[in-house]
Amino acid sequence: MPGSQPTPMTEAMYYVLLALSKPLHGYAVMDAVKQVSNNRVDMGPGTLYGILKRLQKEKLIVLEEADGRRKIYQISELGRQAWLNEYLRLKQMVLDGKLLFKEE
Repeated sequence: MPGSQPTPMTEAMYYVLLALSKPLHGYAVMDAVKQVSNNRVDMGPGTLYGILKRLQKEKLIVLEEADGRRKIYQISELGRQAWLNEYLRLKQMVLDGKLLFKEE
């Protein structure tokens, strides 16, 4: 639909894309998400692998290498743009919120 905005990302998707700014395998992604979110986002394997599958289907991440059971993923250029769009959307939401809530 022309002019429509992309669907906002879930918090978990946002942090997975952020974590994949460098190539990582699944369990390392979980650790990186936990670290970069200051322990606020702690996802299990089911959630993570569901997100990885969706992000790969949407071409936001790419499979860099697969050796046996371990798959290494990295954010794609399309994924970087999607992440940046979401970052800017969230930043604007915070700025909009300052109209009602004045920080001292």
